[in-house]
Amino acid sequence: MAEEYWNHNVHYHALVLGAVVRGPALDLGCGEGLLVRRLARRVDSVTGVDASGEMIRLAHERSAGLDNVTFVEADFLDDSRGLLPEGRYGFVSAVAVIHHVRFGPALQAIERLLAPGGRLVIVGLARNRTPLDWIVSAAGVPVSRLRARPRRQDRRRRHAHDDAPDELGRRTPGGAPPAARLPFPASSPVALLDRLGQALDG
Repeated sequence: MAEEYWNHNVHYHALVLGAVVRGPALDLGCGEGLLVRRLARRVDSVTGVDASGEMIRLAHERSAGLDNVTFVEADFLDDSRGLLPEGRYGFVSAVAVIHHVRFGPALQAIERLLAPGGRLVIVGLARNRTPLDWIVSAAGVPVSRLRARPRRQDRRRRHAHDDAPDELGRRTPGGAPPAARLPFPASSPVALLDRLGQALDG
């Protein structure tokens, strides 16, 4: 299995993992599958979808040996082949994906995929529109990198918990936070995000 790595998107994986409540899970724009592999420790089954065949090939290669992981080459906005069952997923994540596509159609597609009462976690909604936006975004990269570097005692603590099962007997990533309280009702994320999108576009 591939080694883990860091970048400014991976920095937010702990936030995503802390929000998992139930599966099956779906990671949109999964790339080579790092978040999918991490989600696989939290839920019974997880699917990663990406429109890039090369990324899906890498995801299969780097996730060999995980029997609760599936990768699909598809466009979640237009799944004409029906590879992503509607209403199936109790948890959907989209890290650095939604701002690359049209907001309204993306939410409609995700709403179709979410199971009733399912939870959606999106990271990376904001668009850089002004020079100041780009400056702030660029400045955030080294800051988040510094914050992501574990102190020596934190590394020891994580290693001590690497093999500790959770309350359901599943293995969880060392140091991952407990389930987080999200600032919106889990039953209505699409409506709230729709209002957020209108505010961002305004």
